[in-house]
Amino acid sequence: MSYKVKHTEHNQVNEPMVAYMAQGIDNSFYSLLSGINTARFTSDFDLLSLTRQGLPKKVLTGLAKKVSVTLQELANIMHINERTLQRYDDEALVKTEYAEKAIELARLYSRGEEVFGTMDKFIRWMKTPSHVFRNETPFSLLDTSVGFDMVLRELGRIEHGIFA
Repeated sequence: MSYKVKHTEHNQVNEPMVAYMAQGIDNSFYSLLSGINTARFTSDFDLLSLTRQGLPKKVLTGLAKKVSVTLQELANIMHINERTLQRYDDEALVKTEYAEKAIELARLYSRGEEVFGTMDKFIRWMKTPSHVFRNETPFSLLDTSVGFDMVLRELGRIEHGIFA
């Protein structure tokens, strides 16, 4: 796809906005966030807005069920006390920092399903200790962003047939 770039007299570039919209946006993880109207998401800015406003608790509990994690495991990943999470009403918006972790988790599990072919296979892999992770489970690393990155990098290696 090519676009003609027009320069105006003020050195502004005029090109179709569609060149910046929806290209490279991976929205496959939205299916893990039940209860959110995803039709309105066309760019990373929409996702940014969603993250900033927070997610309803019911979206978080739905995500936990879909990826087979307990509420306590989800609370540990999000760095929130499980009891505090339980106290939220289902429709109550959970703070930005927790919403961000939930979206990160949904993206990871969506990517894992893509690499492994099924969610069940990926979930099994996440709960299996690996020498790559010093005999920890990939899931145990998800309490930090660095851990998320490590798991994502390993998924990339697996996808390309590079096993440690």
